[in-house]
Amino acid sequence: MRTLKLHFPADALPTLATVLQQTKEARVFRRAQAVRDVVTGQRLQTVSDTLQLTYAALRKWGHRLAHQGTRGRSERPRSGRPPTVTCELAMHLNRLVDQDPVQPGSLHAQGSCQELATVLGRQTGIPLSRESGREV
Repeated sequence: MRTLKLHFPADALPTLATVLQQTKEARVFRRAQAVRDVVTGQRLQTVSDTLQLTYAALRKWGHRLAHQGTRGRSERPRSGRPPTVTCELAMHLNRLVDQDPVQPGSLHAQGSCQELATVLGRQTGIPLSRESGREV
């Protein structure tokens, strides 16, 4: 296989370097690392073998960066049902988990996911399943 023959924007390497330094998400870091290697001229097959990524995904990311510039590196919306637990609910649930019990046997203290979902539902008016509480 040959090197990808695309013309990347001039700011591609500095932007990817910034992403690599600032990101905390493993998926974004791996993608930026792989695309950076392709932009520097490494063969797609070499990069995909080294980083254990599929050739097709790597090729798509390279083409997207070449045609759409640095805005093409952002994630696409994922299909499927949106998450039930919003950031506000997650913060509220974390406060419930962290707070000390008011009295022995209180549901607010380290309880099961179902108990936490029940208490959160009572306090916020938003019913949650036990699995939603477990995801947080």
